[in-house]
Amino acid sequence: MVHYGHSNQLRQARAMGDYLIVGVHTDEEISKHKGPPVFTQEERYKMVQAIKWVDEVVPAAPYVTTLETLDKYSCDFCVHGNDITLTVDGRDTYEEVKQAGRYRECRRTQGVSTTDLVGRMLLVTKAHHSGHEISSEYREYADSFGKCPGGRNPWTGVSQFLQTSQKIIQFASGKEPQPGETVIYVAGAFDLFHIGHVDFLEKVHGLAEKPYVIAGLHFDQEVNHYKGKNYPIMNLHERTLSVLACRYVSEVVIGAPYAVTAELLDHFKVDLVCHGKTEIVPDKDGSDPYQEPKRRGIFCQIDSGSDLTTDLIVQRIIKNRLEYEARNQKKEAKELAFLEARRRQEVPRERESDWDF
Repeated sequence: MVHYGHSNQLRQARAMGDYLIVGVHTDEEISKHKGPPVFTQEERYKMVQAIKWVDEVVPAAPYVTTLETLDKYSCDFCVHGNDITLTVDGRDTYEEVKQAGRYRECRRTQGVSTTDLVGRMLLVTKAHHSGHEISSEYREYADSFGKCPGGRNPWTGVSQFLQTSQKIIQFASGKEPQPGETVIYVAGAFDLFHIGHVDFLEKVHGLAEKPYVIAGLHFDQEVNHYKGKNYPIMNLHERTLSVLACRYVSEVVIGAPYAVTAELLDHFKVDLVCHGKTEIVPDKDGSDPYQEPKRRGIFCQIDSGSDLTTDLIVQRIIKNRLEYEARNQKKEAKELAFLEARRRQEVPRERESDWDF
């Protein structure tokens, strides 16, 4: 997958130098070393390119990073999270560049992993929503999801993401609309931020010569009201960072009202309001949530050209449920074996990675 944990590591990596090149693995490489990817390689190439700290994407990057690869793209060094990523046979994929002194580390984002997000989709619970108390069922799942028999790895599994003001500041642009810029407002759940969202926001961004795109994110309970089941998969805090990391978005309204009101339009001095081709669910009183921008003649419907939805991503996961559970068991078994070997060598512990695009 590509999630805000990856975005945060790319943000940290970009701050270490002047130009950030991101290598993205193929589906074949990920399937061989880790398990079935959630997003296809083409989706992941475009997703990573849409992250605002990325200068260049290298498709089909080798799973094991070598000095030859760094030299090919004129890179001084490579960056990875402070955890371990292993090959199918249990080797550290950064061993060669570490030995050559061309390796740097950044801090892994606590509280998010592909393992956790996949688990939320498989376990139909609302425990991850803001304001929901974590149930005993979810705690039991968090302790056991994808664990290999007898596994005692303290790192594979689920932890809770804790939002801070500092994290939002790090992700936010901090820029206000300037004279001559066109303020465009979009609203929605933006759950499991994916290529459909990227395509939509890219088209919205292209509607003006100098766009200032504001994304309004609905509260978890609001999203659950119109989406049902255990949606949103990502809570409001997580969705905020996912959208802020996108290069086409200038500002985010955290907990935007479902109806686009006159007050909201006037407050942000909105010139244009856009919505995709997805169904517009009426407000709780039966009214059209976009009636005010339509009345003002500033409403525009955009066809992203993508048919990918959050529902389709969840369907991919459920279809491959057994494969994903096996992936996590295999991942933990590799991690435990690596740690045991490290302990024998009396080397400090490291963590196995969910940071593979």
